Amino acid sequence: MKKFELEYVLQASTKVVFDRLSSASGLSEWFADDVNQKGNIYKFLWDGAEQEAELLTKKDNRLIRFHWLDSEDEESFFEFKIEIDALTNDLSLIITDFADEDEIDESIELWDSQISELKHVLGI
Repeated sequence: MKKFELEYVLQASTKVVFDRLSSASGLSEWFADDVNQKGNIYKFLWDGAEQEAELLTKKDNRLIRFHWLDSEDEESFFEFKIEIDALTNDLSLIITDFADEDEIDESIELWDSQISELKHVLGI
């Protein structure tokens, strides 16, 4: 598994973006068809398939990190980090994820598609 980072600039408020990244209802608007949460476990549903992730870290309006429960790599995670540029005040969403070397391009395309949906939901 190889770690990679992607950065997307979003014209939206930190709180609005963070809510879409951290709540089951927010994630179900753009990330999955449906999301259910029980404690620190989030269940993501896509076209009848489901995958569970454990919430590892949450820092309000800054960072949220999950670990897929079915991942063989205990060190892997996917993370959403919000950074605000001190000069321009632009909000950057930084996504950290892991994929096998031969699946990184496909993973990047998937994230691009997901973030496009997030922008649509945010009206930007």
